[in-house]
Amino acid sequence: MKKNRYIPLLILILTILLVRCSENYTPKPRGYFRVSFPEKKYQKFESNAPYSFDIPVYSKMLPDTIDKDGKWWYNLVFPSMKATIHISYKDIKGNLQKYLEDSRTLVYKHTIKADAINEQTFINPEKKVYGILYEIKGNAASPYQFFITDSAKHFVRGALYFNVYPNKDSLAPSFKFLKKDIVHLMETVEWK
Repeated sequence: MKKNRYIPLLILILTILLVRCSENYTPKPRGYFRVSFPEKKYQKFESNAPYSFDIPVYSKMLPDTIDKDGKWWYNLVFPSMKATIHISYKDIKGNLQKYLEDSRTLVYKHTIKADAINEQTFINPEKKVYGILYEIKGNAASPYQFFITDSAKHFVRGALYFNVYPNKDSLAPSFKFLKKDIVHLMETVEWK
């Protein structure tokens, strides 16, 4: 007789569980941290390098420790965004075509992860500044790369990298913010 006494209680518990589990549950969408960006302000980067340009005041220009040529390689670091623009310099000695091809090869190595690669040309004949900004869309390691040259003596190359796993959705605001800084850098280049 004791066994029959628990059956109504068991039915009641199962009924409550079934009723409670029948609610439509919608999980919260995955979110990303809100990033607040500093106000755009620039200062001239001066050194003994044969070039100068404006850099954001919220960045730090540090000499590159892997400088193989022994001169004028820098890292433009954005600590709050865990981002760095690696800047290298080469003297042109009849080898401009090689530098252009090397730069293009380094950009298109990202094709495996890239959704698209867009090229934006920069031409300023008065300052003798010519270049291309490559925008690498998708989950590539480097969203922007560029080069600037005077076509005769100077060749500067830059590549933006983040010190985080590449996720185009969560980093999109930072990409957009830093693209303006890269464009400003390219537009303010002066040769010495």
